[in-house]
Amino acid sequence: MLPRLAAALLISTLPLAAQAASCSDTGGQYNDWKSEMAAEAKAEGVGKRGIDALMATSYSKATIGADRNQKSFKYSLEKFLQVRGADTIVQQGRSRKAKNAGFYDSLEAAYGIPAGVLIAIHGMETGFGGFMGDTNVVAAIATLTYDCRRSDFFRPHLIGALKMVDKGMISAKTVGAKHGELGHTQFLPGNAYTYGVDGNGDGVVDLYNQADALATTANYLKKKGWKPGKGYQEGEPNFAVIKEWNAAKVYQQAIAIMAAKIDS
Repeated sequence: MLPRLAAALLISTLPLAAQAASCSDTGGQYNDWKSEMAAEAKAEGVGKRGIDALMATSYSKATIGADRNQKSFKYSLEKFLQVRGADTIVQQGRSRKAKNAGFYDSLEAAYGIPAGVLIAIHGMETGFGGFMGDTNVVAAIATLTYDCRRSDFFRPHLIGALKMVDKGMISAKTVGAKHGELGHTQFLPGNAYTYGVDGNGDGVVDLYNQADALATTANYLKKKGWKPGKGYQEGEPNFAVIKEWNAAKVYQQAIAIMAAKIDS
């Protein structure tokens, strides 16, 4: 009995990470991992619809390919602005602000975020909703959670995605970007679930609705510490909050530059 007791005590004192679903650098064990992950997700409050969505996914080679090939963030600022069409975003952004001044004023009144910042993010992320992705959101996030490179980072977003399915915020068939970002401003699911706002008052948080997406973006920036009325250029107080949106320096600089031009 003593050896068995000792073994049981050893198992009970293992770190939780050692008992978590195992990551892999290839897709060969993905189906086994899904079963392990489903059990963990259920323990964290994910319901049947979310679990079914996870189990229906396939390993996304397109997502892994994109994750290994993010070249644009290595460009100089000048090259990045050119490649991402900054001049067009600014031109269209000014027009959008003028046509919907009341809407953007209401967001600034509620959250303290200037129109230019929200519009620059919207333009940069999806060309103002022109292209919001072509990859299954749940499959992309599940694949990145299964992949060893950044498993710990993506795991909360997988749980968020599955809970969004449970609540009807997305479905098992919803498509987004290659890394599972969704909607007009490309929120990762964990953030969409946590910071989602009903911007048009219909009782539903839908990041594929422009009003909801922009209100959610404003709410996210506010919750991350945006200081109303303070500057957002590099070196100013709110630039640190733009960093919370995207980790790439050139992206942060581009948003600040375009936003200032849109608001000028």
